[in-house]
Amino acid sequence: MKKLFLLGLFTVGFIGLSNAQEIADNAIGLRLGDSDGFGTEISYQRALGGNNRLEADLGWRSGNNYDGFKLAGLYQWVWNLEGGFNWYAGAGGGLGSYSYDDNYDNNGDYDETFVFVAGDVGLEYSFDFPLLLSLDFRPELGFGDYNDDLDFDIALGVRYQF
Repeated sequence: MKKLFLLGLFTVGFIGLSNAQEIADNAIGLRLGDSDGFGTEISYQRALGGNNRLEADLGWRSGNNYDGFKLAGLYQWVWNLEGGFNWYAGAGGGLGSYSYDDNYDNNGDYDETFVFVAGDVGLEYSFDFPLLLSLDFRPELGFGDYNDDLDFDIALGVRYQF
């Protein structure tokens, strides 16, 4: 039984390594989505190995009565599907701050700094020239007074690879 388990583990590992694709060392661009008042994010990816990378995103939103920012960091695993198509999954977290001026409510203004944990799963296409397009789904669980729920973020990523 032990030999069968080790053989199965070896086979799965070999298949995973044989399907690995080299990813770009660096990629920078925009992640366009929306989650609980935060929209456009500046996104940076840094490869750690053949199929692992770190992603850091800084998002902000500003309006007449509110300002906010959110910084997210994710560790991702990348697998090749076919040609330039990859799929990836990851986990991480971050922190954010939100300031709201309520001129119509007697309670007035409120500020909050919060932390969150996040997952990430998506598809990407790497062109022959240095462009990477992606579509991902990122559920985030916030831990704060006002931001204490589960948010679902779907976003389109456009990044320059170098």
